[in-house]
Amino acid sequence: MLVEFGSGGLLFKARQQPDKVKMVLDKMRSEGIGTTLETVASKLDQPLALGYCNVGRVLEVGERVASFSVGERLASNGPHAEVVSVPENLCARIPDSVSDEAASFTILGAIALQGIRLANPTIGECVVVTGLGLIGLLAVQILKAHGCRVLGIDFDSARLALAREFGAEVANPSAGDDVLAVAEAFSRGRGVDAVIITASTQSSEPVSQAARMCRKRGRIVLVGVTGLELSRADFYEKELTFQVSCSYGPGRYDPEYEEQGHDYPIGFVRWTEQRNFEAVLDLMASGSVNVEPLISHRFPIERAAEAFSLLASDEPSLGILLEYDQEAPKDRLVQRSVSLSPTIPNATAGVVGFLGSGNYASRVLMPAFRAAGVALHTVVSGGGASAVHFGHKFGFSEAASDPSRVLENPQIDTVVIATRHDAHASQVLAALRSGKHVFCEKPLCLTLEELTEIEGEIRNRNGQRLMVGFNRRFAPHTQRIKAMLKTLSAPSHFIMTVNAGEIPLGHWTQDPAVGGGRIVGEACHFIDLLRYLAGVPIAVHHAVSLGPHDALRVREDKSTITLHFADGSIGSIHYLANGHRAFPKERLEVFCGGRVLQLDNFRNLKGWGWPGFSKMKLWRQDKGASACAAAFVASVKSGSECPIPLDELLETSRVSIEVAESLR
Repeated sequence: MLVEFGSGGLLFKARQQPDKVKMVLDKMRSEGIGTTLETVASKLDQPLALGYCNVGRVLEVGERVASFSVGERLASNGPHAEVVSVPENLCARIPDSVSDEAASFTILGAIALQGIRLANPTIGECVVVTGLGLIGLLAVQILKAHGCRVLGIDFDSARLALAREFGAEVANPSAGDDVLAVAEAFSRGRGVDAVIITASTQSSEPVSQAARMCRKRGRIVLVGVTGLELSRADFYEKELTFQVSCSYGPGRYDPEYEEQGHDYPIGFVRWTEQRNFEAVLDLMASGSVNVEPLISHRFPIERAAEAFSLLASDEPSLGILLEYDQEAPKDRLVQRSVSLSPTIPNATAGVVGFLGSGNYASRVLMPAFRAAGVALHTVVSGGGASAVHFGHKFGFSEAASDPSRVLENPQIDTVVIATRHDAHASQVLAALRSGKHVFCEKPLCLTLEELTEIEGEIRNRNGQRLMVGFNRRFAPHTQRIKAMLKTLSAPSHFIMTVNAGEIPLGHWTQDPAVGGGRIVGEACHFIDLLRYLAGVPIAVHHAVSLGPHDALRVREDKSTITLHFADGSIGSIHYLANGHRAFPKERLEVFCGGRVLQLDNFRNLKGWGWPGFSKMKLWRQDKGASACAAAFVASVKSGSECPIPLDELLETSRVSIEVAESLR
């Protein structure tokens, strides 16, 4: 699916994701065509490490890992690479009697096993497996080990032959077999007990067919991907159950389980992802599951591109193994950087290293800093893949997975920090202590304690610049508003409405310890914007959020923040995740001295009561990111004051954290 999607054109991608097309159209209406196309292109340019089935030996273990030790053989869901970093709950120890090749099928086997667990078959029941690809053939073997009678359905005679070898009866619609009649005979005229659908097709026929061949109160589990145009009559009259299986089992897509390592108590959740991995390996060790006949091709990793081309071609294939050099020297396996260019480009404004190469860094910050005339030296990402990709694209000299390649390099004088929010404070401090200038994409930090430590560090370092990417104050519309307000002596009333959009509660940005929550992580932009326009300190602030409206907790992303400034001005920030995406995402209204300004999405500025001014419109949205980076680079080059005064930068950060804490 990923290979075909990646190689398809824009029209193909649009047809595959109609829900995303609607989002794109809404974004075009609110933010403009140019900005939207740039965002889409950037999103499609993000590299994705392929694969989620591997076997290897442990090189290192994390501080909190107690289950595994160096040198052990493990199966895991890490991507295809010589060295992978995998959470503890997504690994399983391989029995001595199971080969590396066999164990590499563990994760696929767990997908089949989870679908079978949902069907809950008992000894002697008759079960149909529709679609005899890798997962279907593994399901056949697991069902046989479970004591079930199995009927396999597929259009491929070679795969049907394999299913027959594994003890299943088979039916081939392409050879003229009447599948419903075969299933009727197979079930001794009673209807089958369950159907596991492991096929991949846009047709709804597999589900319809499953319903018709089931007995009353039969079970249907969808493991693959099919159309879902269901006939109510088929399900209603037999009281059938239909369920979609979620990958490897309980814990999947739960960050607490997968990323934080919090296991579910076995007394309440017997079969988790990891325990399903172990069960599959046990079936292999006992001989109940045999994957050797499922291997159709083997490729060394150096020829991986050929393997993926084969996968997407019409040439028959089944299990394609990628093999790694077992004798690879350890110094190469622990290599944490790769040279992209033998020389550093000429720079007129310093040498920059990037920590982080995600969507915003690659779409906005890297082009902005390159345009400002700096030399881009080293880019670091956790897995390395995106660092290499964007390192080539933007002309970096080196890509790495180790931050020390930036922090300890004397050639690099400036560090751009664009990592996940919980890493910002420690990386800012490390960069400052390394004697480097720092540009940190917001937020600066997540807690007041971190802020105090950063303030103490930067105030003792004359000549070093610390900047946070509060770009809205550098936008051309903001500069125009600021200039117009200077002509008036009256205090202003600012109303900032942010149609932020819903983000799932489980997303990392919603976690106060990881993303800081949406006030610290994003609303800080608007606190800084109003602070800049007012031009005086925030004297008092308070905030309220929407009352309880879900079963979990009050959400800070539906709140109103009120800022009272030292000159009597007032700012209201309505940060709302409960609006409609077609409404402007960011709208600023300014009331002052009998005059009004309204700015929509940093594209259209309108004025009422301003002599000689009625509107200012840009062809494309400009939130000031490029000007923000350029101003910072210019200050480093000239030795002038930082574009955002340190006191304002710290004030915005402090108020953002205090507002978030008060809402919680």
